[in-house]
Amino acid sequence: MSKPQTVQIDGVELKLGAEMNNGAEWIGQREVLTQLLACWLTVDESDQPLTPRLVGVPGIGKTALAMSAARMREQDLYVFQCTADTRPEDLLVTPVLSKDGKIAYHASPLVTAMLTGGVCILDEGNRMNEKSWASLAPLFDQRRYVESIVAGIVIHASPEFRCAVTMNQDDSTYEIPDYILSRLQPTLPLGFPNRQDELAILQYHLPFAESEMLAMTVEFLQHSHSLNLDFSARDGINLLRYALKRLAQDSEHPVSKDVAWREALERCLGEDAMDLDKLAKQKARESQGMAPLGLGDFFFDPEDPLHPDHDGDEDDD
Repeated sequence: MSKPQTVQIDGVELKLGAEMNNGAEWIGQREVLTQLLACWLTVDESDQPLTPRLVGVPGIGKTALAMSAARMREQDLYVFQCTADTRPEDLLVTPVLSKDGKIAYHASPLVTAMLTGGVCILDEGNRMNEKSWASLAPLFDQRRYVESIVAGIVIHASPEFRCAVTMNQDDSTYEIPDYILSRLQPTLPLGFPNRQDELAILQYHLPFAESEMLAMTVEFLQHSHSLNLDFSARDGINLLRYALKRLAQDSEHPVSKDVAWREALERCLGEDAMDLDKLAKQKARESQGMAPLGLGDFFFDPEDPLHPDHDGDEDDD
């Protein structure tokens, strides 16, 4: 049975969005997947699902986690990408001028999920401003509705509607007001995968990669995790893809696997990623509010006895 492409609400016709193809598979960290699925359960007719926050560094798999949970529940998936310039009408209903000069109303992925009983992921939610979040306040409490000022209608969520919000842990985000955070509970933090899971993730995305290249990438990622650096499996996938393409590119002047991998590391993640220990020390200095590197730091390692500050007195000339 085909799904309706439009719905009528109080005499206003809304054109629904299309669901995403969802073949996501979650690898490792089964506990956080179980926690997310628990958030979406209802234990009584009067109970309501929760809207959790999935929090972690970029590229760690927050969206993939929510997609996998939607697939396990056998629900249609919709994703809304939040940005700094997202407006309330972008989140809800957008008016579009049709060819005949009439206004057509298009439901957002969020509103489409509300009406069809699907799952919506609000991706990178803390990039969105407070005005847009305010339009969702009644959706994420016991009222479970939104009001479109543009279309002049109130839209109630299906009992089957589920939602999760992903949030990055970085500096390029907004501070979400407390009255919204109190509605987005609980917080489910995602950590970095262990060695075995990280290898399985890379193999899942790059089944054609040779074991030697996979091993180099996993070793790099695990080392970065041990130093509390934010390189993720997504970073590993990108650098490995580039390295494999470089190896396949030029049969007349072939490069070694190690050279191709190191070139990919520098091109994808930057020169700083070539020395993780040095990068970790630099970030530690910055986080402690220490003075910037002096002239001696360009010529000597900080632990070198010849370093001007080796005796611990950083005020020496």
